[in-house]
Amino acid sequence: MPPVTTRFTATLWRYPGQSGWTFATVPERHAPPSASLAWGRIPVVATVDGHRWKTSVWREKSGRTLLPVPKAVRGEKGDGDTVRAQLEFSL
Repeated sequence: MPPVTTRFTATLWRYPGQSGWTFATVPERHAPPSASLAWGRIPVVATVDGHRWKTSVWREKSGRTLLPVPKAVRGEKGDGDTVRAQLEFSL
């Protein structure tokens, strides 16, 4: 089965703390199904504002699906900025 590709716009937010990560919340209708690997990871190929890389998304206990967006990908963007995102994943 070919990979699923989905596109969405998200607002970046930073997890609190000195070395907190920056995330984009994946809208529920764009999130991969909950089947996952270790630690609840779901492997994806992500593209954010034209930067493409292999990573994983995961679901929080609250049900949100999170995409970590590293500094090398987001550039000068940070907490509160909007990004265009694409996820590719297998079902």
